Amino acid sequence: MRGFSYIRIVYAIVDIETTGGFATGNGITEIAIVLHDGKEIEGCYHTLVNPFMVIPRYIVALTGITNEMVSEAPSFTEIGETIYGLLKDRVFVAHNVNFDYSFVKHHLNNCGFILNTRKLCTVRLARKIFPGLASYSLGNLCRSLEVTITDRHRAKGDALATAEVFNKIIRGDNNSVVAAMLKGRNAEQFLPPHMPCEEIDKLPEKPGVYYFENQKKEIIYVGKAINLRKRVRSHFSNNDGSKRKQELLRNVYHLSYKECSSELMALILESQEIRQRWPLYNRSQKKYHHKYGLYCYEDSRGLLQLVIEQKKVNLPAIYTFNAIIEGQAYIRKIKAGKIAPGKVTNDTEMEGDKPDFLSTVPESAESYNKRILDSIEHISLSLPSFVLIENRPSENEGHAVYLMEKGRFYGMTILPDPFKMPLALECWKHNIPPSADNDYIRGLLFQHAEKNFYTRLNLHE
Repeated sequence: MRGFSYIRIVYAIVDIETTGGFATGNGITEIAIVLHDGKEIEGCYHTLVNPFMVIPRYIVALTGITNEMVSEAPSFTEIGETIYGLLKDRVFVAHNVNFDYSFVKHHLNNCGFILNTRKLCTVRLARKIFPGLASYSLGNLCRSLEVTITDRHRAKGDALATAEVFNKIIRGDNNSVVAAMLKGRNAEQFLPPHMPCEEIDKLPEKPGVYYFENQKKEIIYVGKAINLRKRVRSHFSNNDGSKRKQELLRNVYHLSYKECSSELMALILESQEIRQRWPLYNRSQKKYHHKYGLYCYEDSRGLLQLVIEQKKVNLPAIYTFNAIIEGQAYIRKIKAGKIAPGKVTNDTEMEGDKPDFLSTVPESAESYNKRILDSIEHISLSLPSFVLIENRPSENEGHAVYLMEKGRFYGMTILPDPFKMPLALECWKHNIPPSADNDYIRGLLFQHAEKNFYTRLNLHE
């Protein structure tokens, strides 16, 4: 028939043994590639590889591959061209494909070969075609499917067993699951092998916060999204070989979420959850906070002393700073009377002064203490109280509102008609539940207060 062309899909079923769990810091010690035409095995390539690094003892115990065994083996650089030739025109298949693919791609890149092939994961395929099994690890899956596996944790033995599992997947694929997986850039191929795709399909296409959980249902990562379903699907699309990424792929088993009315609400909730739960794989906001605080205490002479110390968990600071030198300069201005009602603060006026917080006070203790207390009160009064209202209401709910009380985040909620409420702080506090405050959230609110999509209403006590 004219105009008809048949595209033959062929596969390379790969298994590797390595010196560790992530590609960027570890080497390959063994690789096996089983060539498969979709019906049967066409051939097999296998070799030990010299990683030019010491194989850890626990890896030796697991695989049986010793440093002596690989000492005379070829380096990956020597076999890189052969590996690339075997893989470049085939679909890359592996059990937990993102792990093997990340290693092979990384080491081929180091040899000057860019691998960009389609992938299939036999873990994800088996979950769809043989649902309900107790475990989808290679050993347990082989037992469930009555596949004989020899030389466990050796590349050739595991690759041949994976090839037989793949045979059974193809024969049991009555709903064209393999074809669907290969269609375009199927996002499911990038997902963690243990995460059920059904959990992602249930996500709404709305803003919110999502939680990745490990096998024990412990939250190990928190993220925010404008579109929950789209964001989670794209989260793993960059299959790099970093330790953090590969560990996260291995440890994610479940997904949960909380829907929010807007992106700003999702940003705030994400920050609060990260600070409260301290998930293992979150890094971005763990260092984002003011490290020092301004505190006041009375010394043995009855004089009020202002000190800058690392922020205390259960003692609110009068003011916060990123660096201790900022706080010291601030104290010098207070003691010089430059931060008080009616005074103007100039950041350069006190430059060069040496902080001497316990020096002799050239005035009465009563006068000195009153001046310090007046400055502290002025600091407190100068911090703004306002409500930030999103101009566009959310679907059938109302407007998202965010309350700042004297420079601190008080809380957020949805209100049906906030523009009709009085501008009294206590009225808003009565309608908004309090929640956790931090420096990142405060920065967000001051930043968003300048945008056209929000209305800022200043409040009075």
